[in-house]
Amino acid sequence: MEDKSTTHPAFRRFRLELAYDGRPFSGWQSQASGDAVQDVVQRALAAICPAITTVQGSGRTDAGVSALAQVAHFDAPATSRMDGGAWQRALNTKLPPAIRVMRCAATDPRFHARFSALSKTYRYHIATGEVLPPLLHGLAWHQRGFASAEALASVLALFEGTHDFGAFSAKRHDGRDEGRDSVRTITTARLSERGDDSLLLEFRGNGFLYKMVRFLVGSAVYCAKGRISRRDMSRLLEGDTGETKAPYCAPADGLTLVGVDYPEEFGMFGTAPPAREKGATPHR
Repeated sequence: MEDKSTTHPAFRRFRLELAYDGRPFSGWQSQASGDAVQDVVQRALAAICPAITTVQGSGRTDAGVSALAQVAHFDAPATSRMDGGAWQRALNTKLPPAIRVMRCAATDPRFHARFSALSKTYRYHIATGEVLPPLLHGLAWHQRGFASAEALASVLALFEGTHDFGAFSAKRHDGRDEGRDSVRTITTARLSERGDDSLLLEFRGNGFLYKMVRFLVGSAVYCAKGRISRRDMSRLLEGDTGETKAPYCAPADGLTLVGVDYPEEFGMFGTAPPAREKGATPHR
């Protein structure tokens, strides 16, 4: 769903921070089936104020991918007396339990959830125990007995910097990939290890291609297991491999959008929280 709203004195722009369990939905981006997060949020907005015709997110998340701090914006009529807190409460009464508005506030009319974003942070959860706990089903990639944390951390370091990540992405088959630059800058690609048989991989960058994080995770695990060499990984990052793609795309299970960063002029609302969790040991 494209943003067709225009900044106009008759409207007030509001900024949302959304958290959602991605398992019941077909991703963020609006779908013909109407079962995407964007569709559900739009219906909730329209139920409160029919004049609101669109909500724009910071970017897509794939089907099954969750979010702690997806950022979106919408334009409400200036005649509406609802403030951010009122919108938050009203929307949460209309949304299913799997989607929640964590914060809402009026914002600068120049703010755009997608085009104002400077960077995004994703976290990927790998469970390494013998048995995957039921409450992690669909929320972690089960790699039973994976014992190469140091090797995995070393591979992740290869991704930091500016590279052509075309080999670490999938085509959308809708024409929107053609002619697009696949060069991105990853400022953080690191691993922390928790004491509950969990590995947390964090990626922060100025942009991510379709399924890019999942390809980075899957390929890094393959490399740490010795199924692909570091040399081949480096070649893939050079962007001169033709149609050769990264060897493995990790499942959506375990991937979470944890935050989006914006320029200081728009305030700190929506900034990614620290990715290190209590009890986690970082690897560098």
